[in-house]
Amino acid sequence: MTDSILVCTDLDGTLLPNGNCPESAQARTIFSALAKHPEIVLTYVTGRHKALVEQAIAEYSLPQPDFVIGDVGTSIYTLTAGVWQAWPQWAEEIAPDWQGREHADMQQLFAHLPDLVLQENAKQNRFKLSYYVSLDTDIPQLLEAMRGRLAQYAIRAELVYSVDEAEKNGLLDVLPASATKFHAICFLMQHLGFTVENTVFAGDSGNDLLVLTSAIKSVVVANASPDIKKEAVQLAQLQSTGPALYLAKGGFMGMNGNYSAGILEGLAHFLPCTQQWMKTDE
Repeated sequence: MTDSILVCTDLDGTLLPNGNCPESAQARTIFSALAKHPEIVLTYVTGRHKALVEQAIAEYSLPQPDFVIGDVGTSIYTLTAGVWQAWPQWAEEIAPDWQGREHADMQQLFAHLPDLVLQENAKQNRFKLSYYVSLDTDIPQLLEAMRGRLAQYAIRAELVYSVDEAEKNGLLDVLPASATKFHAICFLMQHLGFTVENTVFAGDSGNDLLVLTSAIKSVVVANASPDIKKEAVQLAQLQSTGPALYLAKGGFMGMNGNYSAGILEGLAHFLPCTQQWMKTDE
């Protein structure tokens, strides 16, 4: 797939204009035109489960992706003619991290921590344990307590904390250490024959940071919070991946850099050849 480009994008607050910032009028239409190009392999990378991804595609008239990395990286689906097919090899890849444990077993490990409020059933799966956390919580202290518990049982897990700005809630996901968005994208790249040269990721929040600060070409959309932008830049500098990170600022094609406009701006920055495909019939 050396001639193809793997375009991976987060949904909420990145491709979906469901934050507090305005969306450029033509941005999603141009993004859809780009996605139709035969050389683009489109992947949605999201915390949403399958039903919520389908809902977003319908509600926002999004192009049908080729792949969906869902549930914050714990599931991978391929889409062919609208038919979803789970990748069992991904479950096999991540299962060993939890030492044979699944959702219910992991929940028991943290039952003694009152700051953790379990999210709805629809937001859980076999390898994703999700909690709400009050914004008043001492997050470093909570994470330290959870890591201590995990170490006790030699469980390899990633704790991913982010903030739902709209709901004013903290979100905390417990995932197999190999099941982050970053690892899932790498798994997809490996299986499809993509490299960091022809892969681009776009995101806006805490659970995107592992990818944003990796060697994968990444764009932070302009509507992301100043804290996320600052943290992404600092981490990228620490890891010497600065050249692979781009902060959308607006002005490209007369758009504001928010949401899909930022994705397009980042793509044109890293892979100028894509700009010729950003044409609509309108």
